[in-house]
Amino acid sequence: MVESEAQGRLPGIAPISVVDIGSNSVRLVIYEGLSRMPSVLFNEKVLCGLGRGIATTGMLDDEGITRALAALRRFRTLSIQARATRMHVLATAAAREAANGPDFVAEAEAILGHEIRVLSGAEEARFSALGIISGFYDPDGIVGDLGGGSLELVDVKHGEVGEGITLPIGGLRLSDLAGNSLGRARKIARTNIAMAGLLERGRGRTFYAVGGTWRNLAKLHMESISYPLHMTQGYDIPLETAKPFLEKVQLNGSSKNKAMRAVSRNRRSLLPYGAVAMSEILRAMRPEKISFSALGVREGYLYSLLEQGDKTRDPLLTAADELAILRARSPEHSRELADWTEAAFRTFGIEETEEDRRYRRAACLLADISWRAHPDYRGSQALNLISNGTFAGITHAGRAYLALANYYRFEGLRGDWLSESLAEIATPRYQKFAKLLGALLRVSYLFSASMPGITPLLKFVPEGDDTIVLKGPRRLSDFAGERLEVRLQQLARLIGKSMCFSFDG
Repeated sequence: MVESEAQGRLPGIAPISVVDIGSNSVRLVIYEGLSRMPSVLFNEKVLCGLGRGIATTGMLDDEGITRALAALRRFRTLSIQARATRMHVLATAAAREAANGPDFVAEAEAILGHEIRVLSGAEEARFSALGIISGFYDPDGIVGDLGGGSLELVDVKHGEVGEGITLPIGGLRLSDLAGNSLGRARKIARTNIAMAGLLERGRGRTFYAVGGTWRNLAKLHMESISYPLHMTQGYDIPLETAKPFLEKVQLNGSSKNKAMRAVSRNRRSLLPYGAVAMSEILRAMRPEKISFSALGVREGYLYSLLEQGDKTRDPLLTAADELAILRARSPEHSRELADWTEAAFRTFGIEETEEDRRYRRAACLLADISWRAHPDYRGSQALNLISNGTFAGITHAGRAYLALANYYRFEGLRGDWLSESLAEIATPRYQKFAKLLGALLRVSYLFSASMPGITPLLKFVPEGDDTIVLKGPRRLSDFAGERLEVRLQQLARLIGKSMCFSFDG
């Protein structure tokens, strides 16, 4: 077979596939390789409903088995086609609890040609927590992973997995046990959640919501408020906003409305039960906010396979650096910008938190990923690529900061219809930082043409209280010109100081 000459893949890693056999869905995800922040090459899900009725029959659903096995045959073929060098197969609550689970697992193993790892409740909770650790920057709170058959709750703090518990109230199971009565479902959920004493230690912290039903609740909320970003990873809802929203979902069920178009049809019937489970958790825990995660057991499992040094790498900066390698004219120049802007912010008296610094550095690494677009569209392409990128370890306000800084870098510092909706997500602090960083990048570009070696030679030096001089060696004096002067004065207005050049080094 002839291999492609495509260069848009990272060197040194090979595709790896993960098959996740859940109580409600069976999914194949093929990743670019085993790395700190792996990109998805292929993703397919089939809602089989294996666990439908298991609460009353103790058996996997016959139709669900047929659909699941058919999906697994396709998944094996797709994995081979994608040149995956390894396949990991995980099964969760339904397969481990059903009386006919072992027979199903044996047949599935024969089809896939791989051993299936049937996770215990404790393992499922641990991998869910590792998924949060892999995808959030220094997470602190309680992780809740709502599957079709079970709910896993586990404490995470400072990169460590704490106490966990598995409860038999997944969305499908809760619906079955309640006989499609939300009132009965609420009582069942409350009784089970009362056993999770760890929730009391989550008071005032974050509740991290994992699982397809809860992600669809996030999508529904976004649609209902016309939120400009459709990205569930890191989407936050404050406690006081979440409570009435969840009550409304329970009251209206899966009734048709415009916002419901954001939710897949097959998921709509379980939304009220997901809302019941989350409401009862919030009642017991009283967190500061809910933060939704697109990463869960699969990503947590892959994270567990990494070497310790790779686990400690920053997921956002890792992904941004990889994109620079794949798409920038010079990744080296992008890294130079990260160091140069840090020195500039310090000279300008801008105080950054550690999170602020991470975001600024990531924005610099991403500063040239849209250069192949037509010049008139480089700003809008950068805005879309960054705001909608599959980044982790970043808040939505942080996404807006990164995207706006690179939009301003190409389009100038005035806002317009394209940037203003995103600016609403950024805090006023990040709106200010985005313009300042964009202005700095615009100055650097006119010296460097996005190539390395020049930017590190430029230094901002204070002279007196009101003036900052951009100094460089004499050999750079030919870079001076009207356009550069205009951009320097734009920067000067942002920091409220006088600015000029000096080439006398």
